[in-house]
Amino acid sequence: MSAPQPRGKGGRFAVVVAGIRLTVRPLSLIAALGLWAACALSAAAEPRAQIRGDMDGALREQIVRAVGDAKEPPANRFEARRRAREAASTAEALLRSEGYYQPELQDLVEGETHPIAVVQITPGRRFVLTTPTINWLPLEPSGEAAAAAAAEVGIKAGDPGRAVEVIAAEGRIIASLTRQGYADARTEPRRVVVDHAAFTVDPTYNVSAGPLVKLDGVLVETRGPTNPRWVADLAPWAEGERYNPDDVAELERRLLETGVYDGVGVALAPPERTNADGHRPVIVTLTDRSRRITEAGATFSTAEGSGVDVIQTRYNRLGRADTLRMEVRLADVDSRIGADLSLPHWGIAGRTLRLSAAAVNEDTEAYRRIALVLAADLQQRIGKTSWFSYGVGLDAGHYTQTRFDPLTDLPVVFDQNLAVLTGRAGTYWDQSNDPLDPTSGWRVTASAQPTAVAGDATALFLKAEAQGTAYFPIDRSARTVIATRLRLGSIVGAGELSVPSDRLFYSGGGGSVRGYEYQGVAPRLPDNTPRGGTSLFESSLEVRRDLGRGFQAVGFIDAGSVGFDEFPDFANLRYGAGFGVRYKLPFGPIRADIAFPLDRRPGDADFQIYVSIGQAF
Repeated sequence: MSAPQPRGKGGRFAVVVAGIRLTVRPLSLIAALGLWAACALSAAAEPRAQIRGDMDGALREQIVRAVGDAKEPPANRFEARRRAREAASTAEALLRSEGYYQPELQDLVEGETHPIAVVQITPGRRFVLTTPTINWLPLEPSGEAAAAAAAEVGIKAGDPGRAVEVIAAEGRIIASLTRQGYADARTEPRRVVVDHAAFTVDPTYNVSAGPLVKLDGVLVETRGPTNPRWVADLAPWAEGERYNPDDVAELERRLLETGVYDGVGVALAPPERTNADGHRPVIVTLTDRSRRITEAGATFSTAEGSGVDVIQTRYNRLGRADTLRMEVRLADVDSRIGADLSLPHWGIAGRTLRLSAAAVNEDTEAYRRIALVLAADLQQRIGKTSWFSYGVGLDAGHYTQTRFDPLTDLPVVFDQNLAVLTGRAGTYWDQSNDPLDPTSGWRVTASAQPTAVAGDATALFLKAEAQGTAYFPIDRSARTVIATRLRLGSIVGAGELSVPSDRLFYSGGGGSVRGYEYQGVAPRLPDNTPRGGTSLFESSLEVRRDLGRGFQAVGFIDAGSVGFDEFPDFANLRYGAGFGVRYKLPFGPIRADIAFPLDRRPGDADFQIYVSIGQAF
């Protein structure tokens, strides 16, 4: 979120955290961040034993990691000897697991006053695999399934005789059989012969495939409001189809993504529950979350005033994992009372119907709007993280708008009753590797809104917008990442004065051009009112560098322009630059940025601070 600078007060700045905006002094925050970073660092640990000998560098690193560190040096030679023996035992186990079955190891102690533990290692010759053998026990799979399982063993003659690969191959055999419908496939103890004369490892896998499993319907075995027929309709298989664990996992994911259950269990019934047709059902257990949650909150902003919210969310009232959210908000800028209904898997799996209605009272610097707002959208999931949506929205109410008259160069106030009908279409494609902290891949968001305005003014226009982000790791470990962003917007078919103010483009703030306050990039009217435009250009470049222990340093430059033609003309292009720090947590990084406007105008702050969860883009 951005932290707008109150105009004319460049020595202080506003910070927004969790919806609460506070005015603080920069030196205090910088000092706190420095203390936070210092407390996270600790002294280097002492290795439990030194590893010596002629060996591959990667193998040495593995042994060093396995031996590990100690908090302090050994107190005497007896303690050093104990550490050396333990380290030698650990190293021998690792060497054998890596295929070195004839290593030579010596545990040593050097020094009298300050003894150190040493392990001298000669790994010897590395053993290699022979061709693996699968010994099929009753019940055997079909020839096709057996061939497919053999093809997925993943090891071959001549490969290093690593224990982890021998074990993993057994798991791949079972996984292959399970995917082909043999849900009860199991292994008996494998036989692995290590030939010290031939320097080979010969694995034999003993596998029983069990019967081919075909599926019945879905059994919901927990009581609750959810309609069992609705759950059964979500199953991605038909009765009599061959068992596939991916289908069972997909049903679980479809139920979890509704967000109305604290827990979901989906599992194949045991063999004794096979029906007369030879089919087995899938058992679903659902743990419902609280059916009603009431939340209250308050916000304060030096730029946007104060507000209070009361939100009540009701779950599963219709027995189909629905969510009803009702909100009452009283605020200086945006007051509203409304409700949103979400119906997941509407008609087909992955499609969500969203209905919303609200009465709103918006009072911003650029306009005031009192309106009834209605919307209906269908969103279809594509894969795990991508989607497209389409729908319609209707806003009807009274608009008081401050606009710019290009003939007189003076503000003009429009007082109008308007009805705004909007078609809504959008898509989101996510090919990145992480939703909150991506290091590779790309994302694209695009939307198109054909709009008709009726009432005291009429207009027809199309508002289109697209944003793309891309992430490029510089090294294999992705410790350094270059992140880029490009956003374009255009309103076609109507001029600035014909488009309602809430549909125009603005720029500036934590989500666009950092260093400027919210909407601070756009030109201003003579009375300092933000002026919205009919075109938009924004771009960002970030360099992210991991520092270790969860910290990351970031440097960035942003650029943005709001124009008054149908397409961006870059006439009002402004730049912001800065740096920041990230602290990575399991749910995503905490972000703190400081940014400076490079094209500072009268009234712009010297800098802005942004604090939020997740990367800037």
